[in-house]
This record gives sequence, structure tokens and C-alpha cells, in this order.
Amino acid sequence: SMLTCQLSQGGAHKGMTERFRRIFGPHKPVIAMVHLAALPGAPLHGGDLEAIVEAAWADLHALQAAGVDAVMFGNENDRPYEFEVDRASTATMAYVIGRLRREITVPFGVDVLWDPMSTVALAAATGAAFMREIFTGSYASDMGPWTPDAGRAMRYRNRLGRADCAMLFNISAEFADSLDRRPLPDRARSAVFSSIPDAVLVSGQITGEAARMEDLEAVKRAVRDVPVLANTGVRHDTVADVLRIADGCIVGSALKIDGHTWNPVDPDRARAFMALVRQTREGGAHA
Repeated sequence: SMLTCQLSQGGAHKGMTERFRRIFGPHKPVIAMVHLAALPGAPLHGGDLEAIVEAAWADLHALQAAGVDAVMFGNENDRPYEFEVDRASTATMAYVIGRLRREITVPFGVDVLWDPMSTVALAAATGAAFMREIFTGSYASDMGPWTPDAGRAMRYRNRLGRADCAMLFNISAEFADSLDRRPLPDRARSAVFSSIPDAVLVSGQITGEAARMEDLEAVKRAVRDVPVLANTGVRHDTVADVLRIADGCIVGSALKIDGHTWNPVDPDRARAFMALVRQTREGGAHA
């Protein structure tokens, strides 16, 4: 019956939200990016594996010392991006995370751009608590037509024995435009119903560019039962506003030297950012 269907839907949402809370606790999490240098197989790769490990180690330590709630490892510099990522890149990401594993004191996630299946494999190989990718939708993009398969990715996760690993769905792809002309909140609500994400992420047009506040608000209204996070472009001067609306945020560029995506993490900027987050939390916004 319709009622049973609604009840089971509610149950599914409850389980999804519980998985999110089990990982991130009661606060609205600040998930900080550890952007790995270009990996083997990528045109910008410098050839020095040890340098990649050392740079990631320095960023990880700066972010953890600043008090971020979680970190996420990504291959942002594997430009030009691909939909089927070089196996060597994914393997190297696992190696780097493995080298750092004992140093990681917060929950960590992974994202192999723009490849859901490699992301799932990496999460399973490293014991990641969560993963982020574009899992749903159809896009015209810099990389060509883009049609990920959420059903395949989630079944693969479960087949690898990692049903506990939260899946964060970025529903507004960067470097792309949706071919699905429904408004963003409708696409979000539909993805929540059809593809059972643990959280929905709202992005700007490209990495480092802010998600629009009105998009965050509209998506939040549309999917009340599932956490909604700002995925890109959160800065020191906007984080309080973002956390008033969203259920958390992912931050990368703002914590780098000069706020520039490809620079190392700036310990001072990271500390200042988390001081603002704590202020917001103490102000009773439950951020």
C-alpha cells in the first residue's frame, strides 16, 4: 500500500541519516580536502611518488591541527579529467592513503574524479568512512557526455562489503551543465527517492566557486530528511551563513596559501576558518 511504501521510504531515510551521524557526530561537519599532487598517468605528474606522500602528509597534519571534523582525499590535479580513471592513479591514491593511515585521527573520505566505480574501489581498499562523487544525472561537460550509474556504484560498494561507507552525492556537477532540465531542488528530491544517498552536495560551476545560497536553501527545503552540504567555494567570510542553512560543508581552496586551489594548506588560514566555525557553533546555530 501507499502508506507502507511511505513508511519504508521514511525508514530508508532514517538509516541514511543515521549513517551520516554515526560518522560525523552531532555537529554540522567541516570536511577539508587533501588534494593530492598529479598522480602517475596524469599529464601534470612530476614523477616523484615520495613528494606526493610528503605534500599530503603536510596538508593532513595542518588540517587536523586546525580541528577539522573530517578530511577527504581527492585527485583534483589529475587534469584533464577522465570518466574512467587510470588504474595507476587509483592504486597510487590507495598507496598514499595507506602510508598516511596511522596519522589520520578524524574520519576520512575519498573521491576519484570523475569515476564512481574507482571511488568505491578506493574506499573499500583504504577503509574510508565516506565517499563523494557524481553518482546520478546526465550532463554535458568539459569531458563529454556524462552519465554516471548510481545503482552500479552502490551495488559494487555492497559487494565489496562496505555497506557502512556513506555515499555523498554531488548533484550539481562542476565543469558541466545538467541535460536534465528539472530545477535543481526537483533533481535533488528525485535523486534522494531513486538512489538513496547519505547526503546531497550542492556545488558551484567549478572547483573553488561558491554554491549559490539560494540553491542550498531550495535543495534543503526539497529534501528535508537527508543532509545537504555545500560542496565548493565556502570561504571564511561565508562559512557562518553557509552553516546556518546547510548541514555541513566541504572546503578546499579557502584553506590553501593565498586561497589558491593548487597551493599547500596554510595552517593559519585553516585555524582561522575553524575558529569561525566554532564561533558559529557556540552561537547556538548547531553548526
